[in-house]
Amino acid sequence: MYDMPSSNEVWGEYLKSKGYNKYIIPNSCPKCYSVRQFCEDHPKGRYLLATGSHVIAVINGDYLDTWNSGDEVPIYYFTKEE
Repeated sequence: MYDMPSSNEVWGEYLKSKGYNKYIIPNSCPKCYSVRQFCEDHPKGRYLLATGSHVIAVINGDYLDTWNSGDEVPIYYFTKEE
């Protein structure tokens, strides 16, 4: 793909090849929907949230990251139907 493995396009294509689906988060209120709120709205399941420059894992309503990214604004996510 002529890009770095960490680029959104590369890891996104990898997830799609493994059966994950991509969903866009509506931009009806920019900056008012946070990772923390996404977790509250999705108490079950596994998700990978993208903020545009960062990726955050969410498992059963808990976000897992190397820092507190709860106030970040997700723009899309991947999940795999089980």
